[in-house]
Amino acid sequence: MADIPLRKRHGVASGRDVCYCHGNRANLNICKDIPMLDPKKCTLYSGGARGAESEFGRLAEKYGIEEVNFSFEGHQSERARGVRALTSEELMRKDVSLAYVSKLMNRAYSSAPIFRKVLQSISWQVDSGHEIWIVGEVLEDGTVKGGTGWGAEFAKICNKPLFVFDQQKNGWFTWDGERWNPVADPAITHHHFTGTGTRFLEENGRQALAGLFSRSFSK
Repeated sequence: MADIPLRKRHGVASGRDVCYCHGNRANLNICKDIPMLDPKKCTLYSGGARGAESEFGRLAEKYGIEEVNFSFEGHQSERARGVRALTSEELMRKDVSLAYVSKLMNRAYSSAPIFRKVLQSISWQVDSGHEIWIVGEVLEDGTVKGGTGWGAEFAKICNKPLFVFDQQKNGWFTWDGERWNPVADPAITHHHFTGTGTRFLEENGRQALAGLFSRSFSK
């Protein structure tokens, strides 16, 4: 029988070693090497938009991971693989008050129908994945910049493991329920995961996603 690739799913947060094997921080001393995920048993939930989402999808296809890209009428997607067109009724199931979102995010959001649909589709992405991965920028108030920020806030509300690669700070961060902590070389630990983020993907963001997939999935 061929050897199963092993790796330690851990990183460094708040200056000390921590383990993320079960989506929670734990003492690294009790962490053992565990098999990398079989990509054929995994599913990426995303939106296929230009930038981070498209790159998540490209890597998923490269590794043989199933894609589900939530879309809707009028949505521009760069991914033709795994498109899941949401009906108006399905979009409304994830509707949220823009006033509430604006207050939560400390910023004003557009009331345009297309933007409301974008937020609704992001909610579908986050709701579908067991672990949330985002490329963007963590702001001083703890929110994530742009419309992507709603995905991060919704993940917090749902209490899901949440990771952000901050392109400005050039590093990964994870939310511990109260604050963002830097984490070195994290890996995907759930078979059903969400990948989203900024439309303005930079080279360091692209490299961060390549490293994330190589640490997470066997070939």
